[in-house]
Amino acid sequence: MTVAGTRRFVLDASVAVAWCFDDEATELTEGVLDLISGGAEALVPSIWPLELANALLVAERRKRIALAKVTGLLLRIAGLPIAVMQSDTRQAFEQIMPLARHQGLSQYDAAYLELAVREGLALATMDEELRRAALATGVELLSV
Repeated sequence: MTVAGTRRFVLDASVAVAWCFDDEATELTEGVLDLISGGAEALVPSIWPLELANALLVAERRKRIALAKVTGLLLRIAGLPIAVMQSDTRQAFEQIMPLARHQGLSQYDAAYLELAVREGLALATMDEELRRAALATGVELLSV
């Protein structure tokens, strides 16, 4: 599925992290950011804010990015139409874990895939294993 015309989709942290570093930007990551900035809604599992914040914290500790820049990026990203979808314990154990096991994914990556399956939405990700698993389960991938 192409980015153009998409109104709702599942957003993986790998795409959002790429927004924060010029050397990680791609046509897909920029297209997704334009899409969200234009009013499309991204859905993310509850792990997403922690994954994004952790990636920036690690980059900060490695002196790849300054604290002031991290603060500004997180404020801008927090203002985007990104809906954090909660999972309960039952969902984590009964839907996400079997999907992770079957597709060879981490529980974290499977949370994105399960959300895309549950909501019937395309997935925006830079992660190759997650892309492979999405295709194997019939989930569309956003592309430019």
